[in-house]
Amino acid sequence: MGIRSALLVGLLATSGSAFAVQPRSVVPKHTTSALRMAGGDVPALKPPAALYDGAVAAGTAKGKSAWDKIFKLGIVSGCHIGFGSYLAITIGGACPQIAASNPGLQKIILGAFGLPFGLIMTLVSGAELFTGNTALVGAARMEGKVSTGEMMKSWISSYIGNFVGSLFLAYLAFKSGTLAGAPAATAIATAKCSLTWEMAFVRGILCNWLVCMAVYMASGCSTMIGKMTAVWFPISSFVALGLDHSVANMFIIPLAMMKGAEISVGQFLTKNLIPVTLGNIVGGMLCVMGPFGTTFGNWFSKKEE
Repeated sequence: MGIRSALLVGLLATSGSAFAVQPRSVVPKHTTSALRMAGGDVPALKPPAALYDGAVAAGTAKGKSAWDKIFKLGIVSGCHIGFGSYLAITIGGACPQIAASNPGLQKIILGAFGLPFGLIMTLVSGAELFTGNTALVGAARMEGKVSTGEMMKSWISSYIGNFVGSLFLAYLAFKSGTLAGAPAATAIATAKCSLTWEMAFVRGILCNWLVCMAVYMASGCSTMIGKMTAVWFPISSFVALGLDHSVANMFIIPLAMMKGAEISVGQFLTKNLIPVTLGNIVGGMLCVMGPFGTTFGNWFSKKEE
């Protein structure tokens, strides 16, 4: 009996220590960012109103950045989008038999492999993409967080940087010889420069509507998998639909010109890049951010004195 009592007391003592309230551990400040990336101490997805506020805050930070910083990060993003286009052409553009027998499947392959990973690299690394800035910095301007001059600084610096990065990567892709037997770049570029001005403009609107929705949704995700999911569906969709992204075209069309496509610089600019760029601005700033800005923000409302 004495042995049983001793065992019972020991068991209760052990159980008590297991259920005892432990002191709360203090998370070092330097691990906060890591926890945020893992979704450890923030919601995995922001609610709609907070998502808009976060996008405006991101746009404000971008608008306040120095032009040389935006330009350098724009070069980086131009390379990222170029890599995405490079992969899309290499894989999706090298399926002639699938394109002939099942064109829908070929379009899915073209969209799924390439540009989604290019945008993911830009968003995770903090690079500057002109098309995304039309939405984020544009919304910050409409909220009065940045001036018109700061918005234009962001747009122009990132646009020129994207162009430089895209041309640089196009040259490297051309010199690499990896696309020597792939006619896709020439065919795609020729088709893009054969559009009417109106068609190119509208395709630019529709494209950046999807691109900026990807950027907008990804900005509200705290986990890597969340960001990847938010990006993959809209980006693969715009490619499969045959829409036009100005920065992707800065890589694809010059690459085709290097490979001998019968496209002049004037045709590239006037038949594609200019109308697509203007369409991208409308799609990003008005089609994406306009509804959210007039619902969750203060667009077109008089500011209090």
